Amino acid sequence: MMRLYGSFRGTLVVASIAVLFTLLAPSIFQFFTIITLTQVIGLSILALSLALVWGFGGVLCFGQSAFFGIGAYAYSVAAVNIGGSTGAILIAMLAAATFATLLGYFVFYGKLSDVYLAVITLTVSLILYSLMRRTSGPEYKIGSALLGGFNGTGSPPLNVPGNSEAMLFPLQTFYVSMGALILAYVFAGWLVTTKFGRVCVSIRENELRTSLLGYDTRLYKLGIFAVSAGIAGLGGVFFCVGVTRVTPDVFSLGQSALAIIWVIVGGRGTLIGPILATFVLYFLTASLGSQQLMNTNLVLGGILVIFVLLVPSGVIPSIAKWFDLRRVKKFSKLKERRLKMRKHRSVG
Repeated sequence: MMRLYGSFRGTLVVASIAVLFTLLAPSIFQFFTIITLTQVIGLSILALSLALVWGFGGVLCFGQSAFFGIGAYAYSVAAVNIGGSTGAILIAMLAAATFATLLGYFVFYGKLSDVYLAVITLTVSLILYSLMRRTSGPEYKIGSALLGGFNGTGSPPLNVPGNSEAMLFPLQTFYVSMGALILAYVFAGWLVTTKFGRVCVSIRENELRTSLLGYDTRLYKLGIFAVSAGIAGLGGVFFCVGVTRVTPDVFSLGQSALAIIWVIVGGRGTLIGPILATFVLYFLTASLGSQQLMNTNLVLGGILVIFVLLVPSGVIPSIAKWFDLRRVKKFSKLKERRLKMRKHRSVG
């Protein structure tokens, strides 16, 4: 049985540290790094969404990038047509969650196994990837927004709510994206502590037993699937805002694989682990790629193999387990010492 690390109090502590990092980042990192961080924040929100649905819901979604890409495209199209980013962000999250609800309904209520869900979501992601690459003509547009085919379409920058003419500067965009990541993390941390979250964990551990207790497991799985898709859509928004463009690559097989690697390395059953893994692995591969020391795909593949074989529970759960063992050993030694002292006093 997988242990779930952390509590909502711990979530708030981590969120406080993240707020401190947000305030200090501009004085620590260069301007270009701040711009890059906005992209990575979008990817880390994607990792958070997969950590929620897989780590706590037990639903392995190989195509989480489908919802990520839908959010990115929906934001870009909506922002161009309505002339503002605030409503476009909400539309992006709603579009991703709605698509996941429709897809999940046929999967979960069709009583398909999780293996079929993984295959179906991956297939849907690849279909969207192929479909969007074929929208390069001027006739492929939604309202005033051209889809652009394999070249993609531009993503308007964020603006001040209520004033579409006041665009946010890159540093301000970084603050907003970090705020979105922190809010998404706190929301996910709260959600898993509610009755809904506990039932989802129970379904992950033993779906038959949970259904015998009177819970509609299909509804709960559909719920966490849709919520995670909405979070993934939010990640797509900030990724395309950071890149200033969205292309069909957001639906690619590589993007789906990366999200799974981040969760495996960071650790299932934890929300902060995949987020940290996203940041570390992104900058590690970017550094190796810029220096042309080795192929980044080989590095990621090697990391995945090492963690699957040697650290299957991930970094954060392994560290937590190590501290637990130390605490237990320390407590045992203290208990043994007290027993010896009591025996010594009774003899004396």
